[in-house]
Amino acid sequence: MLDFLIEKFHDARFMATLLAAIAASATVYTLVIPFFVGETLAKRMKAVGSERERLRQRERDRLAKAEKVSLRQAPKKFVARVVEDFNLAKWLAQESARDKLVMAGYRGQAPYVTFLFFRMVMPIAFGAASALYVFVIANFDQPLTIKIGMCVAAIFFGMQAPMLFLKNAIQKRQLSIKRAFPDALDLLLICIESGMSIETAFRRVSIEIGSQSIPLAEEFTLTTAELSYLQDRKQAYENLALRTGLDGVKSVCLALQQSERYGTPLGQSLRVMAQENRDMRMNEAEKKAAALPPKLTVPMIVFFLPVLFVVILGPTGIRIAAMQ
Repeated sequence: MLDFLIEKFHDARFMATLLAAIAASATVYTLVIPFFVGETLAKRMKAVGSERERLRQRERDRLAKAEKVSLRQAPKKFVARVVEDFNLAKWLAQESARDKLVMAGYRGQAPYVTFLFFRMVMPIAFGAASALYVFVIANFDQPLTIKIGMCVAAIFFGMQAPMLFLKNAIQKRQLSIKRAFPDALDLLLICIESGMSIETAFRRVSIEIGSQSIPLAEEFTLTTAELSYLQDRKQAYENLALRTGLDGVKSVCLALQQSERYGTPLGQSLRVMAQENRDMRMNEAEKKAAALPPKLTVPMIVFFLPVLFVVILGPTGIRIAAMQ
């Protein structure tokens, strides 16, 4: 049987007939299948709409749950007691720490107290762990000054660890906001041009954008509350710019402030700002794409070229070895 199949596959006439039959069947299938589609497109669009609504409702529930938890958030008794007993607010506090915590999405007194606690605990923990490893577990055959230097470096890293954690959290949150912000501006423009007030527009957009970016939905929700309760509406826009720390958001907040102060039309400003933010997002993507070839140079040299040389020069080396 196997010999028969091999013989048929080497038969040029049989292979030509087989390929012609496959091509004819594919052509018939392509021409006939549209007649059997029916309402598939409508069904798919309905399924996509229901799935989108389900995802949106899930993100709303998740956002509501996150807001409920954050409103009830309180510092742990042990952590608060340590911070109070050692007066860490005086010795370890930083002016920019609260702003960075807010930019990272940690609001209230509890995250600040926890931050101060870890600013004290992390250097001690890293120093003790490094001393235990260097002097007891590994017992390096190095001078005492080098061992002490390693412990000091670990302590310094422990001091910077909370700030590094905050920096990474801020970058992750800003990336989520930056990706969804142009779409949020488009939705805000549609709401404004349909006759909604700015508070209602922010509230509506915060609900719709929750499925794409929860941090942006949180910021818009807070802005809606501040626009409703603050005496100076300008302060609400400034707070939004400070909480996000993005240039695109700052420019939009400045345009909103000018519209509130001078009565300039808001629709055209939002349209221009949405296009600028979309261009900024595209430029960042192009920059990442342009930076990809230099980043791939070292991996190609280390991993691809040796394999390529082995594949090209391997048979020659085997022949030379066989001749000897």
